[in-house]
Amino acid sequence: MPQTLPQRLYLLCYTVDQGKFQLDNLQGRGQLLRAGALAELARDGLLDATGGRVMRRPGKAPEDAFIASVWDELPDNKPKGWLQFIHNKAHTAETPVRDQLAARGEVDVSPGKVMGLIPADRVTVAHPQEVRALQDRVRDTVLGGADPASIALDELAMAVFAAELEVTCVWSRGDRRTHKAALKARAARFDELVPGLRRALRDSYLSSRAVGGGWSA
Repeated sequence: MPQTLPQRLYLLCYTVDQGKFQLDNLQGRGQLLRAGALAELARDGLLDATGGRVMRRPGKAPEDAFIASVWDELPDNKPKGWLQFIHNKAHTAETPVRDQLAARGEVDVSPGKVMGLIPADRVTVAHPQEVRALQDRVRDTVLGGADPASIALDELAMAVFAAELEVTCVWSRGDRRTHKAALKARAARFDELVPGLRRALRDSYLSSRAVGGGWSA
């Protein structure tokens, strides 16, 4: 299983039973990947989120090229709002993460078409049962009854972000309704750790959904 949070978030959107990435789970995935990079930077102490705004902290640049590119965009002298760092380059996020996964043998990329008309790469997952196990682990973050304070930031991010972007292969509409209180508690814990990021991700997603955007190849 891939090591970076953006790579795992990319795979999390795969519908194993249908053997494909469904279009409704791709909307907002560019934002999702950038939010994952920002969460990983927060985990590693490479950004400051005090007051719900973000600023780069000094340190060694991340080894992962995609995460390093996101880190390099952050201001280093005055904190700014999260939204621009999630939303503005969301359309450029998917290809580098997808190519990392392809290089690792986690996905296969071949020419295809969206709705039989629009040229687009077709991406298939090489190890679907590993993706299913990842999705089950993310769901258990909420369904297992653990104290939110005991859950690692990566696990919180995957569970909370998937709910905010309504990723149906992780959380169906019924799931989100049934487990609303548990999801809310985990969202609140995530907000304590990285204030402002989750809200900005949701705002970006809703903005893109309103105009039918938010995903790329």
